[in-house]
Amino acid sequence: MKTFNIALLAGDGTGKEVTDEAVKVLKAIGNKYSYDFNFQPALIGGCAYDEYNTPLPDVTLDIAKKSDAVLLGAVGDWKYDTLAPEVRPERALLGIRKELNLFANLRPATVYPELTSLSPLKEEFVSGTDIMIVRELTGDVYFGTPKGIEIKNGEKFGYNNMCYFESEIKRIAHVAFKVAMQRNKKLCSVDKSNVLDVSRLWREVVTEVSKEYPAVELSYMYVDNAAMQIIRNPKQFDVLLTGNIFGDILSDEASMLSGSLGLLPSASLSDTKLAMYEPIHGSAPDLKGKDVVNPIATILSAAMMLKYSFNMDEEHDAIVNAVRKTLKDGYRTQDIMQKGMNAVSCSEMGNIVKDNILSV
Repeated sequence: MKTFNIALLAGDGTGKEVTDEAVKVLKAIGNKYSYDFNFQPALIGGCAYDEYNTPLPDVTLDIAKKSDAVLLGAVGDWKYDTLAPEVRPERALLGIRKELNLFANLRPATVYPELTSLSPLKEEFVSGTDIMIVRELTGDVYFGTPKGIEIKNGEKFGYNNMCYFESEIKRIAHVAFKVAMQRNKKLCSVDKSNVLDVSRLWREVVTEVSKEYPAVELSYMYVDNAAMQIIRNPKQFDVLLTGNIFGDILSDEASMLSGSLGLLPSASLSDTKLAMYEPIHGSAPDLKGKDVVNPIATILSAAMMLKYSFNMDEEHDAIVNAVRKTLKDGYRTQDIMQKGMNAVSCSEMGNIVKDNILSV
């Protein structure tokens, strides 16, 4: 029986509740397909600060770096809002991305047929939407230097720099084209090349990389138009490729198409096989311990782990199909509750998905 070591970083708030359900589902996959998933817990975020006076202790990084994959819940809690910025729980996310060289973020935005009525858009606009946003994660204005706040001409002056090396654009473009090859072979690169020099380089490099993927239909769109088109006609997109700050904004916008943040997973990939998987929602500290949050995003993040870290396409599909069956059978947590459906808790939702995996 093959063993996979998974760093389990539950984090703060409801992080443990949702990761518990993902662990339950992965164990079911292990039982069905004869794998052994060895989970190694470690602290991150506010709970790590309480224990180590830092949101990202060395022991956590060590466990993560020695693992085959990382499963993260969520970080953050209002009680840490008064801490200095460098030790806030959220700093752990930037830190672990940098330490593990997680440069490629994959964020699917899928609208399930059973839940189209939950979308803030009209059903005819969102029905059938299935977008994969590929976002560069370690460059751009979040990491560009120089940066800071200083006095200039007698007043405060703040600055950050949008910076990309050609090599950084190449590697994220290759990821996006490979993802497109596995889907519908359509890729839209989003930039602001009509204004920004760095975006002109982005478009130039993406165009050059595209020559290695002649089967993929490549198009371009300015970021402001892309923001509008995601609302106007989201079904036109298959794979969206973009930089860090544009991707941050567009992926959050696209996430609302589904009607709940509790449904959407993500994967952050590196140059090696090591990757991190997490739901896109926050820690929801007000719901901690109430067993009411939606674990589907974390369960689907675990499914992405099977696909992208372990090349287990069949096992990935088993989880996705189990989630779809659960929704089709009418089970709903409070965030996606609809009239006439069956209300279930976080742990009950996990149990139903697990049972659907084992029953097939």
